Amino acid sequence: MISTTSSRIALDDHSLGHLLYGLMLAFPLFLLPPILGLVINCSQKSHKMSQLLYSHIRWQRWSIVTMLSLLVLAYIVSQTWLAITLVVLSLFWFCHRTIKGWMALVDGQPI
Repeated sequence: MISTTSSRIALDDHSLGHLLYGLMLAFPLFLLPPILGLVINCSQKSHKMSQLLYSHIRWQRWSIVTMLSLLVLAYIVSQTWLAITLVVLSLFWFCHRTIKGWMALVDGQPI
């Protein structure tokens, strides 16, 4: 006899988080991996994952959106020195957030 339940089960597999962090760190490839990661990230249902994974998905989403916004702002700025400074600072900030989030996921800590 097979019994099925209709209760919601939270996804506790963290491999999705590791995949998305890996895509985020591959940003030097013309920013395509983080954009792909953002698409995958936005397609996930929050009610189907654990609280830990949801906190990392949200962290990744805002990291990518903020980095892309800063890069667009750097493109719009007419002064070259300010644009270069914005690009460098946004990429260092993005790397810091990605590594900090990934290390927290490895440790099993919410971010």
